[in-house]
Amino acid sequence: MTELVLRPVRDADHDAWMPLWRGYQAFYKVDIAPQTSAVTWRRFLDPAEPMNAVLAWQGERAVGLVHWIYHRACWSTGDFCYLNDLFAEPDVRGSGVGRALIEHVYRAAEVAGCSRVYWLTHESNDVAMRLYDRIAERSGFVQYRKALPPRA
Repeated sequence: MTELVLRPVRDADHDAWMPLWRGYQAFYKVDIAPQTSAVTWRRFLDPAEPMNAVLAWQGERAVGLVHWIYHRACWSTGDFCYLNDLFAEPDVRGSGVGRALIEHVYRAAEVAGCSRVYWLTHESNDVAMRLYDRIAERSGFVQYRKALPPRA
């Protein structure tokens, strides 16, 4: 296997990122509007934004992505780090790509002074949960949510 290289996204990486982003959406059976994806991409490139993205590369091929967001928390003086999205191409799953991406976020969050990294996954994502159970703790919390109408 070609060496895995993790690198923050650059403007020129959009065409490598987009198929992974679409693969992530397909995995979760969602269709994010192209306009939203365009805004998300611009936020990754804006150093004033708390949003971050890294691609995992094997040679010239991007094989995985991770997105994370820093935010304030009422439970800590340090920010929390929400690992928002994680995806590896199906043919590289089980090879350490997901773990490498998560550990990259751990290191970035530590450097940023965060006190916690956390994420969500769907209860049906058994394969990923086997990895998560080895490298993190389950919180026991159940997520509730309500979609709000878009602002005009």
